[in-house]
Amino acid sequence: MSPDCPILFSDEHLLIVGKPTGLLTVPGKGADKQDSLLTRLQAHLPDVRIIHRLDQDTSGLLVFARSLAAQQHLNQQFAERKTQKFYIALVYGHVPEMKGEIDIPLRYDPEHPPLHIVDYDDGQQALTRWQVLSRHAKSTRVLLMPVTGRSHQLRVHMQALGYPILGDTLYAPESAISLSPRLCLHAETLEFTHPVSLELLRFTWPSPF
Repeated sequence: MSPDCPILFSDEHLLIVGKPTGLLTVPGKGADKQDSLLTRLQAHLPDVRIIHRLDQDTSGLLVFARSLAAQQHLNQQFAERKTQKFYIALVYGHVPEMKGEIDIPLRYDPEHPPLHIVDYDDGQQALTRWQVLSRHAKSTRVLLMPVTGRSHQLRVHMQALGYPILGDTLYAPESAISLSPRLCLHAETLEFTHPVSLELLRFTWPSPF
C-alpha cells in the first residue's frame, strides 16, 4: 500500500485503512473507475471484504473485514448504529452556536445524479450531531457525528444548515469551493467492537487540513 493509503491496524479478522481524497472506496461503472481502495487492498489481500464506504472526495478511516463471519458481525454493528464515527469538516462562514443537531430527511435525486436532496415527504430520516471546534477568517471547523449513514448526509446537512463544506463541488457555492482545492471532510475517528474479541476499538487518523 502507498503512504497515502496507510494500514493503521491489521489482524486475521479486519483491517483499518486510511483513504485519501479522490480515491473511490469500491470500483465504479466504467473502465476509468476501476481503481479503488478495495481493489488495491484485494491485490495484496484477496480475502478483504467491504463494510462501509466514504465518498470519493472524502478522506478518512474505513474498516474492512477479512472473513465472512467478521463481515456479518461488523455489518450488524453498522446497521444497529453501534459504531461511532467522528468527522472533521471546514464549513463556509461562521456558525454562531457551539453545538446542535440536524434532523432533516434526505433522498437521492434521480433527475440530478449524483445529488441528494432534502425531502420532508419521501426522504429517509437522517440525523447529524455537530460541535464547533474553532472559527477562522472565512470558515468554521466542526466535529460532525452522523447518527444515521445516508449517502452525502454530512454534505447536504451542512448545506441545509447554511454552512456548506469548503471545496464541495456538488453542494457549495463557488465562493466556498474556491477556498480549498479539496473537499474539507475527513472521517477522523472510528469506534466499534472487534468481531471476535469483542473488545471496544477506537482508531484516529488526523485530518490533513
